Amino acid sequence: QAAAEEVRRRTEPDPALPPVEALAHSLDAFLEWVEQNGLAYRKLLESAGSVPEVGALIAEVRDRTSARILEGLGAGAAPQPRVAVRAWLWFLDGAILDWLEHRDLSRAELGGLLLGSLAGALSAAGAEALLPPPNGPARPRSPSSRSGPRP
Repeated sequence: QAAAEEVRRRTEPDPALPPVEALAHSLDAFLEWVEQNGLAYRKLLESAGSVPEVGALIAEVRDRTSARILEGLGAGAAPQPRVAVRAWLWFLDGAILDWLEHRDLSRAELGGLLLGSLAGALSAAGAEALLPPPNGPARPRSPSSRSGPRP
């Protein structure tokens, strides 16, 4: 309970920032907390299915977090963005567990991946305007996706 409160406090969005920037800062603060408390985070998630109180705490945190993200992005009450954000929180936990296990991405790289995946989930939900994909270098397309004649 105390850890959940610390995370909530550390990840409180800055209302002075534009919504996407506030989200990025909150996500980085969360990843910093996980980086500092990796074992506790892993144990918390591992015990969620077997300790009802832990499962309830995680569900409560996910509910608050998804509501905070949706409110910050101005999503309104449409179900598609809600489903996308709630599903993304499950993805986030999986990605963080992989990061803790392998340590082959920097925190910034993981944060970028997570923000990009949220943008993709919102796009798939028809709400791409809420969180435009991050601007980055264009990725080369595979030969099968290019238009025009093939050699």
